[in-house]
Amino acid sequence: MRDLNTLPKAHLHLHFTGSMRVSTLADMAETQGIRLPENLTDNEALQVPADKRGWFRFQRAYDAARKVVNSEAAMRRIVREAAEDDAREGSRRLEIQIDPTSYAPFVGGITPALEIVLDEAALASRDTGVQVAVIVAASRIKHPLDARTLARLAAYHAGDGPGEVVGFGLSNDERRGNTSDWASAFNIARRAGLASVPHGGELLGPEHLREVVAHLNPARLGHGVRVAEDPELLDRIVDSGIAFEVCPASNISLGVYQNASEVPLRTLFAAGAQIALGADDPLLFLSRLTDQYQIARDLGFDDYEIALLAHSSISASLASTADKTRWHDEIDDWLATPA
Repeated sequence: MRDLNTLPKAHLHLHFTGSMRVSTLADMAETQGIRLPENLTDNEALQVPADKRGWFRFQRAYDAARKVVNSEAAMRRIVREAAEDDAREGSRRLEIQIDPTSYAPFVGGITPALEIVLDEAALASRDTGVQVAVIVAASRIKHPLDARTLARLAAYHAGDGPGEVVGFGLSNDERRGNTSDWASAFNIARRAGLASVPHGGELLGPEHLREVVAHLNPARLGHGVRVAEDPELLDRIVDSGIAFEVCPASNISLGVYQNASEVPLRTLFAAGAQIALGADDPLLFLSRLTDQYQIARDLGFDDYEIALLAHSSISASLASTADKTRWHDEIDDWLATPA
């Protein structure tokens, strides 16, 4: 079988702190004298059930990791290493997601926090060959007015190239707040030309996805896998051109599905969905981008179908048309090379 690391692909669902290497987290913590929870450094993937208690355990682990990211140098290191890791896995385009408010206290505010990430994204793009763009994400556990502030900041830095903001997201616990309360923030972002890329349809099912689609007008859905429970809604979302950022390892680690065979990747694929496989939080799930393609292979996807998934990830990215065309050709070359 062909080497999945050499398959050209785009990585569209990766969280900033969650992208860290375990070794980097341990190194930063040791340097700063910060004691980490054992489950962040024991080289075992975090496994929690997809209920509120399980999500809180996940969030506590994420928050503990974020405590070491308290300087410009730490932020730059995370962006740089994420790009380097993607380069090793054949990624041509990385759209990394960040809520800059989490790091603002250490670097002088949300504007410097975002600009540090954008600057390093441009430098890492130049040095690694992976185009690194940024998605600014609001959080469901914060007030919707905070999201409007972030949307204006994102709009100021809007673009489609490396080191620019290409989209606006909404992350964290899907069960928090009313989705419609974030609509005004997404309207600000869309008016600036930013793509709407909210999370939805992982912890909650089709009714939640209907709300996300109705109020946030997404170009892509972060996860969205629970749409498989409603074939009519799946067909409607596919027909509308909304893409899915599917993160199989995340679904399993969070207990949404008990094992890979339950992840409805084949259902979405058969429905003609545009799918971009993503790693979500490799720091916690110990599963990176290529691992998601390996899961697809383990589910019975042959190399032709895996190439179609890679094509889909490129198409769903916010890169330029010229770049997409070049990368599509590279995927075809990968498939044309004998295994």
